[in-house]
Amino acid sequence: MRGSVVVLTMLIAMVLSADGCALLLLDVRAGDAGAPRGGATADDRGGKSPEQVAIDYFAGWERGDLSGMERLVADPPDDFVRRHEDFATALRESSVRFAPGRVVRRANSAHVDFTVTRELTGVGTWSYGSTLELARPGRNWLVVWSPATLHPKLGAGGFVKLTRRGGTGGERLVDRTGRPLPAGTTARPYLDELAKRFVEPGTDRPGWVIEAANGTRSERLKTFPGRRANRTRTTLDRRLQAAADRAVTAMSEPAAIVAVRPSTGEILAVADRLDAGRAAFLGRYPPGSAFKVVTAAALLADGMSATTSVDCPGVAHVGERTIRGVNLGRTSLRRAFADSCNTTFARLAADRVGADRLAATARAFGFGGPLAPGVPAARGEFPVPDGTTELAEAAFGQGRVQASPLSMALVAAAAANGTWRPPRLVAARLIAERGDPVQPRHAIAHAAALRSMMRAVVTDGTAARAGLPSGVSGKTGTAEYGSADAGAHAWFIDFTGDLAFAALVPGGGSGANAAAPLAARFLRGGR
Repeated sequence: MRGSVVVLTMLIAMVLSADGCALLLLDVRAGDAGAPRGGATADDRGGKSPEQVAIDYFAGWERGDLSGMERLVADPPDDFVRRHEDFATALRESSVRFAPGRVVRRANSAHVDFTVTRELTGVGTWSYGSTLELARPGRNWLVVWSPATLHPKLGAGGFVKLTRRGGTGGERLVDRTGRPLPAGTTARPYLDELAKRFVEPGTDRPGWVIEAANGTRSERLKTFPGRRANRTRTTLDRRLQAAADRAVTAMSEPAAIVAVRPSTGEILAVADRLDAGRAAFLGRYPPGSAFKVVTAAALLADGMSATTSVDCPGVAHVGERTIRGVNLGRTSLRRAFADSCNTTFARLAADRVGADRLAATARAFGFGGPLAPGVPAARGEFPVPDGTTELAEAAFGQGRVQASPLSMALVAAAAANGTWRPPRLVAARLIAERGDPVQPRHAIAHAAALRSMMRAVVTDGTAARAGLPSGVSGKTGTAEYGSADAGAHAWFIDFTGDLAFAALVPGGGSGANAAAPLAARFLRGGR
């Protein structure tokens, strides 16, 4: 029988710890099975021949059937399955191939030499030889297993370990086109965190060493030399980052801007001069009327249009809450949105949308799901409102609704593109390799009508006097916090072309007077 190659392909998800050790084997899938060279498949005593047992053993290994392999072993150790899993996991193994030789028989014993080639994720290819021993203690041939079956140097027990070595310098983080990022950028805390996760320390890529360890002794089995590091590209845009830095630095109070590309979810700029560390991603603030983008989307999905006639009284009693705001009388939904009529949206949310449907719309805009841009980020919070009063408050972004500037930039991006996309600061491949949970895309219904309403905010609504360039659409927000006299956070979320962003001035008061002018400064290049 001719020799063939046994291919075993493993799909893995893993987390790379700080010391470079890899963790967690998830799944195994089979490729083309082969057979060791040898004689007949039937033994002279009527049982399987050693050739057939070897075929079955390698086929089980190919399928990831470790329990089936164990049944072919004479007196297997209790941790047989775990040893195989730990071996593959420790090496970050992504696939393995076997090339078995001819079965050699001597009375009631036999063996087959084989070559194994392992592909190690992010490391390289490792090939070495080992031997599968067999014996016939009774009627049937069985595998005589020892750790040496995995690797000859494990004959006395122990384990293999993969260790990162070298790399004393560090790769440079650059912008999306490979250009250096602005010196002194306010995004530095985010870049430092990215470097910890995606950039090897030192000027060189690290090498890797595979060792067989037994007690206090270890023996080097394979060395993968390091190589000079490449620059790691972020999704940031140098020009936009510089403009955002200048815009927030010019403010006398804390402020933040987060800009994203609606068509991809790439984060183009993050300027953060908020008081808490990385609060543009991790902070939670009531979004105020900027959240009306979400409520408006729910109303449009319920059958309303931008031209639907609605009431906008100066005072409305919804549940146990007395809501005050601009008095427009009978007007269109577009005008109520543009002039940010709280009473309209509180009433419509309670009368038409309901708590569950508003919560479902919020989820479509990313609220409640994980955000994995490459560094830690807080998810937007929209707990299902409990009763009419909470629902009325939630409709205009108060009560228990919480969001970061990143979350609200994604709301603007979803409206601009018609699809909510997960954000990222580095290539999606790098985030996937870390195994970080990522939300799927969400389609936003009636996005065209939503965009027309956001355009009206800038042309003749609350942001009309903010000095914004032509072609901008957005929504202001003034979010009260604490007691009635504590103050309000100023928000403005907007988009123009394939650029969307959120501007926040905590405690800044009116979104129209503080956040929208900040956005205009950013769009003018930060000046």
